[in-house]
Amino acid sequence: MMSVASVAGAQPNEAAVDSIMSAYARPGMPGAAVLVVHDGRVVLEKGYGLADVEANTPVTRETDFRLASLTKQFTATAIMLLAADGRVRYDDPVTKWVPNLPAYARGVTLRHLLHHTGGLPDYEDFVPDSQTRQVLDAEIPALVAHSDTAYFAPGTRFRYSNTGYVLLALVVERASGTRFADFLRDRVFATLGMSGSLAREDRGPPVPRRAYGYTVRTSGVRRTDQSNTSATLGDGGVYTSVRDLAKWDAALDRHQLVSADAQRLAWTPPARLPTGDTAPFAGAGYGFGWFVDHESGELRVRHHGESRGFTNAVVRYPDRRLAVWILTNRTGGAPWDLAQRIAELYR
Repeated sequence: MMSVASVAGAQPNEAAVDSIMSAYARPGMPGAAVLVVHDGRVVLEKGYGLADVEANTPVTRETDFRLASLTKQFTATAIMLLAADGRVRYDDPVTKWVPNLPAYARGVTLRHLLHHTGGLPDYEDFVPDSQTRQVLDAEIPALVAHSDTAYFAPGTRFRYSNTGYVLLALVVERASGTRFADFLRDRVFATLGMSGSLAREDRGPPVPRRAYGYTVRTSGVRRTDQSNTSATLGDGGVYTSVRDLAKWDAALDRHQLVSADAQRLAWTPPARLPTGDTAPFAGAGYGFGWFVDHESGELRVRHHGESRGFTNAVVRYPDRRLAVWILTNRTGGAPWDLAQRIAELYR
């Protein structure tokens, strides 16, 4: 099943994209949405498969998916907006804003958290598998306090950290005086006209055209939409659609929210650090919310997002104004590889 929303009719590469995405178009299966921006212009927005298998609801360009770690670029942008406002500095210690962290966090700055070089323990390690109640951002300082030490001294290594981005969301709340979800709504989504986007909270507004997450097995399809860590916001809580992502991508291209200099900083990783796991993007650095590397000398920024029931990817070539976004409502798969294959069609 395909929901066609390509711009200005069929595109030259649409059949090739359909072939690449064919696994998501099978009848009765959870699906995907694809956005392609070329030369700064949307050339393809397309849905495949089902957003809600039980209700037989197709994926469209307006279907909202949980972004998982693609959320981190929005969290980083929130910090960048506050830095531009003069409310935070990148080299503020995180304990200035979140004072109830363990003593070993005292040398960690916001810049370290943005770059995943803070060394703070993974909060997920302290959430029992048997726990059904969902963890909230405000609980993370107490969870990491279960550890007596950090993984390493801040700024000396890279280690991907969901803890760091949850703490950044808390910094946004305390520096702005407003809830993180409201800050994103007011300063990002409303500003750009992203009317279907939100950081999802149980007490907040419902996701308007929601895709539910699934796991696909040989025995069948099972809804697996939420885990006990699916309610944290700063590391993965944004829901959005490819239609709204087209507006977000344009804002990145045109520097609508942050200046060109600030965006350049976000796409500049720190000096190469001792080995850290940057899978699935081996050898990449990490800026503010983006993996960063160069392909044949050309800047490439990208990210992946994985949580229970959702697996997503984006690859952007800013100098060529080329971007491919893939959102899927199923566990597993490798949409980062598919996004790269689609990008090659437009090179």
